[in-house]
Amino acid sequence: MSRNLWLNLSIALVLILIAAFAGRLHKWNWHRAAQQTSHTSRSNEATATDPGSEESDSSKTEILVRFRAGVSAQAIENITSRFNDEVEDHIEAVDGLDVIEDEDNRSADEVAAQYRALAEVEYAETNSEIKLDHEGAGKHLHANDELFFKQWGLFNHGQDGGKSGADISAMQAWAVTKGSDQVVVAVLDSGVDYTHPDLAGNIWTRPEIIKQYEDSDLTSEGPIDDMHGFNVVEDNGDPMDDNGHGTHCAGIIGAEGGNEVGIAGVNWTVKIMPLKFMDSDGAGTTKDAIEAINYVINRKRAGVNVRVISASWGSTTKSRALEDVIRKAGDEGILIVAAAGNDHSDNDAKPHYPASYDLNNVISVAAVNRNDELTTFSNFGATSVDVAAPGEQIISTWLQHGFEEKQGTSMATPFVAGVAALVLSTNPGISIDELRLRLLNSVDAVPSLNGKVATGGRINAAKAVAGG
Repeated sequence: MSRNLWLNLSIALVLILIAAFAGRLHKWNWHRAAQQTSHTSRSNEATATDPGSEESDSSKTEILVRFRAGVSAQAIENITSRFNDEVEDHIEAVDGLDVIEDEDNRSADEVAAQYRALAEVEYAETNSEIKLDHEGAGKHLHANDELFFKQWGLFNHGQDGGKSGADISAMQAWAVTKGSDQVVVAVLDSGVDYTHPDLAGNIWTRPEIIKQYEDSDLTSEGPIDDMHGFNVVEDNGDPMDDNGHGTHCAGIIGAEGGNEVGIAGVNWTVKIMPLKFMDSDGAGTTKDAIEAINYVINRKRAGVNVRVISASWGSTTKSRALEDVIRKAGDEGILIVAAAGNDHSDNDAKPHYPASYDLNNVISVAAVNRNDELTTFSNFGATSVDVAAPGEQIISTWLQHGFEEKQGTSMATPFVAGVAALVLSTNPGISIDELRLRLLNSVDAVPSLNGKVATGGRINAAKAVAGG
């Protein structure tokens, strides 16, 4: 009897241990799957990490509302509760600017109109979609990077049918400065592959004395460990690129130069701050762009010397909220270099934002080819587009530690952002007004750009670092 009892107890104990191990294995597999999904789109993440959720946040209607000065937080809460909405995020950089999320599946236009009718509201607008702007001899210093011979935008000696001298005079500029690791340039894009061998040494890392980023509206899990920047798509500190566009732009600004690897950036030495607000398809929203710029302003106020944002994207929809946060960035000493667009249209007649905002901290950039001609795709504007830069057949860093050629005003923009960083490396105290004026006065006059861009020329890095 006693022997049978012990036998039964032993069998029961073994069954319990097997069940516990199976449950733990299932939990471990689910946790691993959730981690593997953390770098996919927000909707996929919701499916993997929250099986019980009925609807992803990305499918809900979002609008941008700026309440008038003096409207209290309690009043805003009362208004949103009355409309069965909620405040998804407060944009700290701009007083009264909130992201409102509708809970009733109404159209964005309908919700915005409802708020627009309120006396407490200065403006209300839909959260529009944003897309990337790309298409599918004196003293000098020569780069020894293996692909430098292909970088006609830095040194054009007539290769591949180009026009000798139709470049930004980078080698002459490098004789003065190759950049500085004290200058931070934010690449507001699809993220950046911060492990790329030609970028890793120039990627910004948050100093220990700077606290982690906090925004309780975006995450309830405490501070975000923004070691190398910020991912607005997933509201975390991993801005790894899964599209390639941001990595390409980052390489133009600051691929490590003189290391016998790949290419040379306009800056051999700089700090690139990756910001991911676009997904793997190259699509983003105005709201996410605003939240990313809000992050940059926060980091600037915390002590990070971020002076330039490179923005190779745009929309024909004007957003007052985006304009407000860009204006606030200017107040903090941050220059926005923006792509003019790729529709071969006149921005004077059909504006392209953010490039077309009439703000003293925005520079709009068109694209020229290796013969100093406006490319067939580039937008232009005699008053609204400021300057041109190389933007066709541009080789730069890409995903999987590779290098690819791309074209677009997306590629022209980081050339100008990079030249701005070169100027800042030797003039760290220069104001935004002075920096913008220095860049626009530092061009080579190009006949084909007369009446197409305000300066009538292509950016010249050597002139810029010498003082225009």
